[in-house]
Amino acid sequence: MKIIFAGTPDFAATHLQALINDGRHSIVAVYTQPDRPAGRGKKLSASPVKLLAQQQGLPVCQPDSLKPPEQQSLLAEFGADIMVVVAYGLILPQTVLDIPRLGCINVHGSILPRWRGAAPIQRAVEAGDAESGVTIMQMDAGLDTGAMLSISRCPIDPDETSGSLYNKLAELGTAALLDDLGRLEKGTAVAVIQDHSQSTYANKIDKTEALIDWSAEAATIGRRVRAFNPFPAAYTLIQGQRLKVWAGLADSTAATGKAGQIIESNNSGLLVACGQGHLLLTEIQLAGKSRMPVSEILKSRAELFAVGQQLGN
Repeated sequence: MKIIFAGTPDFAATHLQALINDGRHSIVAVYTQPDRPAGRGKKLSASPVKLLAQQQGLPVCQPDSLKPPEQQSLLAEFGADIMVVVAYGLILPQTVLDIPRLGCINVHGSILPRWRGAAPIQRAVEAGDAESGVTIMQMDAGLDTGAMLSISRCPIDPDETSGSLYNKLAELGTAALLDDLGRLEKGTAVAVIQDHSQSTYANKIDKTEALIDWSAEAATIGRRVRAFNPFPAAYTLIQGQRLKVWAGLADSTAATGKAGQIIESNNSGLLVACGQGHLLLTEIQLAGKSRMPVSEILKSRAELFAVGQQLGN
C-alpha cells in the first residue's frame, strides 16, 4: 500500500523505521511538525521523524495546519491508500481523514478508552496502573475516540519509569501496526467501538507538576518520580539549589520527621519523610552536574545531604 506517515517525536520515528525496515509498503510522504526552537540557544531543531525521513530520502511536509484547502489538496495529490498517524501533534479535520482510500489510523500508547490525550504513558505510571498497552484505531473527528483495530498489552512493573514503558510500548506498537496494516490491505480488519463511558483523559505534562510536594504520600511521590523520568524530571530544592530526583523507593511506615526532612543519609540513599511514609532517594542530580547514585554524591557533598537537612526550600 501507499502510506502517508504523520508523526513527530522519537516514539513516532520508531514506527516509521519499522515501516521502512518491513518494506512491504511504500511511504509516499512524511508529515511532521515544523522545526521548533530547542536547547539553551533556542536554535531551530528538526523532529526525530524529520531527521529519519531526510536520511531515507522521503518527501517531508511540515505544515502549521492541515485545515487550509491548499494543504489538503497537496496531501490528496500523494494518492495514499492510508495515513498512519503516531504522536503527530496536529488536529486532522474530517476532510483530511476522508482523503486516503482506507482512511487514517492512529497508534496510541494506552489501552483505550483509558488515557486518551497527550500523555498516556506518563499518566499510566503516575496513576499506578497495573498494565498499559498500545491501541491501533481508526481515526475519527474526536480525540482518540475512533474504533479500535487492535489492543496489545504489557504489565507496568513496580519500578517502571515512563522511559522504560515507552520502550515496551514502542516494541508492541510497531508489531501491531504491521499486523493491522496487513489485515486492512486484505480487507479482514475488524474494528470495535470504544466504550466511551469508561474514558479517562491524559492531560499534557506541565513542568510545574515536577516540583515535589513532600506533604503528599510517599507512594504518590514515588509514582510521580517514575512518571516524570525522563521528562520533565521530578525535582525539589535544597538550600536554594534545584535537585532532580531520578529514582526513589517508597515505604508506608509512619513518618518520623517533618515532611521533606532527611531522616537518614548513607550509601543506601537519602531517606526523606513525607506526609505519609518515607521516600528513599537513590539517584539524584544537582544543577549543572551529572545524575548519579546517592552513594557517589555523598563522597563529595555529604554535608549538603546531612541528616536534618530540609528539602523543598
